[in-house]
Amino acid sequence: MLLALSLQQAAFAQAHAGTPAAKAPAARAPAPAAAPAAVPPASAATPRIGVMTMQPGVIFWERFGHDAIVVADPATGAATSYNFGFFDPSEPGFFGNFVRGRMQYMLVALPLQQDLATYREEGRGVSIQWLNLNAAQASRLAQALAEEARPENARYRYDYFTANCATKVRDALDDALGGWLHHMIAGRSRGNTYRSEAVRLASPAPWMWLGFDIGLSRRADRQLSRWEEAFVPMRLADSLDETMLPDGRPLVAGEQVLLPHRIAPQPPESARPWWPWLLAGLALAAAALLLGALRPRLLAAVASAFWLACGLLGALELFIWLGTEHRAGWGNENLLLFSPLCLLLLPGAWRIARGRGGGRLFHAVLAAVALGAAAALLLKWVLLFSQVNQPWIALLLPLHLALYVRLRRR
Repeated sequence: MLLALSLQQAAFAQAHAGTPAAKAPAARAPAPAAAPAAVPPASAATPRIGVMTMQPGVIFWERFGHDAIVVADPATGAATSYNFGFFDPSEPGFFGNFVRGRMQYMLVALPLQQDLATYREEGRGVSIQWLNLNAAQASRLAQALAEEARPENARYRYDYFTANCATKVRDALDDALGGWLHHMIAGRSRGNTYRSEAVRLASPAPWMWLGFDIGLSRRADRQLSRWEEAFVPMRLADSLDETMLPDGRPLVAGEQVLLPHRIAPQPPESARPWWPWLLAGLALAAAALLLGALRPRLLAAVASAFWLACGLLGALELFIWLGTEHRAGWGNENLLLFSPLCLLLLPGAWRIARGRGGGRLFHAVLAAVALGAAAALLLKWVLLFSQVNQPWIALLLPLHLALYVRLRRR
């Protein structure tokens, strides 16, 4: 399970980087000998533009895929990959900026075959969509990327949902198209949210998807437009495939597979029912009630471990809200379930485990924790739009109430 949403930034950021985060561009391994990628014909003066999409990998930082813009020289056929997925861990204050949500990423231009080397070694599939841009649009985009890749212009403020490798590619294309891409996809939605996409793509790593689900607030539960969901490279590729230009031509002229995908595909979309979580919560509550009736001192010892985990998670959620710029974690309703107040229960729980009374503070805090968990359920009826945390309520509310019932008089 994730210990802090701020630590998830590494997973999400590196997932979009598509390469080991600590490597500078010059440190990337040279590509093995391979035939150059075929480039569709173009006029002698017009560069050919493609969007390259890399499928998710097996390591946690590769779970979200990656993409880049490819510019092919019409004269030589040489192709340059403009990759927005680099950062410099040696820069001053890197760790502090990482924790506070102030990451700086950069755009790097490198030969296409060099960029493909890492994905070939990892077995990740790579495809490229060649675009139907006219001469003015293609030249403007190529010039803009070359200028932005200059060292003095290359850095940008990273955000794992709103300013990552995919959104930078999307924005560059939209600028070259004079806002047409935004016009075509911003008014459409498939009902996805930041949470649903993050949890889906992170699902092969249990600790990772649990961390996203616990750490994200209701800011991550708004339904996204196709424009917004393009923070996922594969979603952006889907939208490009469906976009038509003003003259009726498709934006994508053709698609080419550069590398086959040899590992597990990205997880499919699937509903997450809350009732299994409720069954688990009721089972835990029943076990707590039974143990409390037979061995109250043992229950207090077991409860102290549960409260320690809840308290630490709650403290981290509070830090994310008040001490960082991870906006997707601000105002997290899971603070009512993973309450920092649980840390105040530990001294009383240890006293009960030694056969003594919990004390007045223990009783008051125990009631407050139980009421807070009940308030998380109440918010579902009070608020018009509330956080998608029903599974956690179903799991933890029965347990908090059972501990209150058994330990309030001990």
